[in-house]
Amino acid sequence: MTKRETDFNVLNQFAIDVIQEMGRQALEFYGGGKAELKFDASLITDMELRLMESFKAKLKTHFPEHLAFVNTHENLEYSHAENRYLWIYDPLDGVANFQAGIPIWGTSLALIENFWPVLGVFYMPSSGDLYTAQAGRDAFWGRRRIQVSGQGCLDDESLLLTYSRFHQHYHPNFPGKIRNFGCTGAHIAFVAMGRAEAAVIANESYQGLAAARVLLEAAGGRISRLDGSEFFLNEFLNGQKIEEPLLAGAPEICPQVGQCLEPCAF
Repeated sequence: MTKRETDFNVLNQFAIDVIQEMGRQALEFYGGGKAELKFDASLITDMELRLMESFKAKLKTHFPEHLAFVNTHENLEYSHAENRYLWIYDPLDGVANFQAGIPIWGTSLALIENFWPVLGVFYMPSSGDLYTAQAGRDAFWGRRRIQVSGQGCLDDESLLLTYSRFHQHYHPNFPGKIRNFGCTGAHIAFVAMGRAEAAVIANESYQGLAAARVLLEAAGGRISRLDGSEFFLNEFLNGQKIEEPLLAGAPEICPQVGQCLEPCAF
């Protein structure tokens, strides 16, 4: 094993350890929203701030020269130094589920090296499901290797995962089942392990998709535009919202799904 491989294994283990620790901390807030509020902003804000500060403290202790993503990527210089590493931590994906005590929510962590994604981790603390991937290698659910569905075409057993208000935006002509579980990271993880053929993604950001992108690509899938054309996530490193809806799935499936989505007339 080369020194680089040894060093990278250390980074990978740090990502797994810290995301599980952050998940344990998040569980202290889980289901604690006020029942009369659809969105308990004080609960979510307090939790996310605490977890972000806790993550930064751990990063500073283990890798003081590494950078943490904070809504915008300010270091634009290629480097061979330790600051070539940028960690992207998303404390909470699936806010409504988390507040309501519904177990489909998660937290994620990705690492990029000189703008190139190298690893991604997505963790669902309520169920203990851990998804990990290194760029150019395999993706895993726990210790089990996962891949996107090998089904080459859609049928009545196909599953499409969507976002909130999807049916207000599209008249779907999808031949199979359509579901929304309320958590983008979980949707992409389910696609990566072949449980769903594709997922429609909306209202996302670089921070929310960084880890899921690595996981999906390692499992043989990709994030694309609705017509199946290539989408470049790194164009959103400055933190702005991704306005257009996207698809996550196997490359041959995404164009087929896009053809099943007719935009509603407004």
